[in-house]
Amino acid sequence: MAEWAIETRGLTKRYGSRQVLDGVDLAVKLGECLVVFGPNGAGKSTLIRLLCTLMKPSSGTARVAGYDIADDPDGVRANIGLIGHSNYLYEDLTASENLRFYLRMHGADAIERRIADALKATGLERARANRVRTFSAGMQKRLCIAKIVARPPRVLFLDEPYSSLDEDGIRMLNGFLLTLTMQGCTVFMVTHHREQGLATGDRALYLSGGKLYSEPSAVG
Repeated sequence: MAEWAIETRGLTKRYGSRQVLDGVDLAVKLGECLVVFGPNGAGKSTLIRLLCTLMKPSSGTARVAGYDIADDPDGVRANIGLIGHSNYLYEDLTASENLRFYLRMHGADAIERRIADALKATGLERARANRVRTFSAGMQKRLCIAKIVARPPRVLFLDEPYSSLDEDGIRMLNGFLLTLTMQGCTVFMVTHHREQGLATGDRALYLSGGKLYSEPSAVG
């Protein structure tokens, strides 16, 4: 088994003449919770999108869950979860229908039990039959978390996961992340919520000028 859940070498992303990521080298251990901080426009979301195979790098290599993002993007996608700015929910489906579709797409077993457990864990039991278009932003974020609860991935990517969550939602998410990492899941989190990020993560890095640093003084 590979030692690293995420490993990048010289990962670069350019948009025309603008270089967003500049030769990022990164190694994240299995079961580690890594938190990445940085100013707006530093490239944090771009890094997540590259690692999740939602866009292609300009140069460099990366492996996630043992799969190369360029050579085997399907292998990467089958082993990751993502909670990002886009909720990837179907607004005309109910909460239960969204979870059922997601689980069937990934070939999960015991689907109805998984749905019931996930909705209970995220406080959405009473809204299970409501269409997502009626949900508040916080409820939609909870449903995104419910998808991960229903089918825990090997590597979980979080892009500003605390946004739209109230205090109960933040506590719920932190408890869930602790359980996941104890079960061996690797968590890669990008957040502006410094206090929560430092309390949750095993290690923090800082992205500035397209490069990763271990010290906050590097971030302008």
